[in-house]
Amino acid sequence: MDSTKSPHADPFSKPSRREFLYAGLAGGIGLSLGDLLKLRAAESQELAPLAAKAESLIHIYLPGGAAHQETWDPKHLAPSEYRGPLGTVDTSIPGVKFSQFMKNTAKIADRLTVVRSMTHGEAAHERGTHNMFTGYRPSPALAYPSIGSVVSHELGSRNQLPPYVCVPNQPNEFAGTGYLSTAFGPFALGSEPSSDAFKVRDLSLPTTVSQERFDRRRSILDTVDSHFRYLEQSDALRAMDTFYDAAYAMLSSQSAREAFNLAAEPAAMRDAYGRTQAGQRMLMARRLVESGVRVVSVTFGGWDHHNNIARAIETNVAPFDQAYAALITDLEKRGMLDKTLVMVSSEFGRTPKINKDAGRDHWPRVFSVAFAGGGFKKGLIYGSSDATGAEPETDPLTVENMAATVFNQLGIRPDKNLMAPGGRPAAIVKNGQVMTDLLA
Repeated sequence: MDSTKSPHADPFSKPSRREFLYAGLAGGIGLSLGDLLKLRAAESQELAPLAAKAESLIHIYLPGGAAHQETWDPKHLAPSEYRGPLGTVDTSIPGVKFSQFMKNTAKIADRLTVVRSMTHGEAAHERGTHNMFTGYRPSPALAYPSIGSVVSHELGSRNQLPPYVCVPNQPNEFAGTGYLSTAFGPFALGSEPSSDAFKVRDLSLPTTVSQERFDRRRSILDTVDSHFRYLEQSDALRAMDTFYDAAYAMLSSQSAREAFNLAAEPAAMRDAYGRTQAGQRMLMARRLVESGVRVVSVTFGGWDHHNNIARAIETNVAPFDQAYAALITDLEKRGMLDKTLVMVSSEFGRTPKINKDAGRDHWPRVFSVAFAGGGFKKGLIYGSSDATGAEPETDPLTVENMAATVFNQLGIRPDKNLMAPGGRPAAIVKNGQVMTDLLA
């Protein structure tokens, strides 16, 4: 046997006596021989890198379950109890209509890919949210990382900025790191961008702290950190070390701090997005990806419309429509749209039939998501729901395939294995296929 060759180089080679002993030890700590062989296969993975089509992802999340019938997929030919109370608007794609409050988005439909056949089986908010943030069904055995945390883990930071930012705050536990180290969690603004008093927490030095004093404090902290790293090598300490490094980088870099300076935007640009929560959050997202942030998660509105859906939709959709259309137009004018993937999603849709309270209830069997830029086709309506918006009629899109396609466009192989607790390999996306029909 070649002594220079690792005994673990070929996961399917004949095991040696030493490896049988190693397998016995692994069994003693809860790994079967099958688990061990999977682990060795994962360790030996040599997957070819992907060429990224998108440098950044803006994920606009509409929590509560946005009704597809009152947004992207109106059923204007259905009976009134399915059609609902709203009218429609023609889009820039011939023959395609959006719901009546989507008038600005309708004008830019020829830049979008709208999927009308998104589907999964989770009708509870928490489980549906888990699906859409992680690409996995919830499991009691493992906490899965969010798309943003996986991107942070795989691609790291650029320009001294955190790779993953939530605007204005981390919206739910499933937007976090799951089984990955907490070092890959999101940086949250901690303040509302639409507020006149907006200021990112902890991003500026107190007026009483000079630069010299700041540098001295860092030197002292580095010394203390070095000591504690010898005493305990825990995830919490490593994550805190990473956190402080990133925080110091932002505090000491004028260009990094400037990325969060929404006040630097011209008044006309802020007006174009709308002086609303939706408008200023999406404008902040554009500033962040322009500066180098890889993933920005923007949460807007409350879409759990069990009653009076007509009024609730107008309240939510009007500011979203203005802000979203402005974002896509702005990215395109700046030459950023092709390199920025913008995804709009919700945890599920709403029931086909209007309920007794003039609203709609939870419905995961079919709903809509939208994509723009990042190598997706322009002017595509993908898939369809049936005549009442109850089931996918053509080309259903699963959560796994959606997530695999997003990772693919960001240059991350969805079939790559990460290491979950216990040393077990876990695919970034399990059984997900890249949907080439969605891509340019």
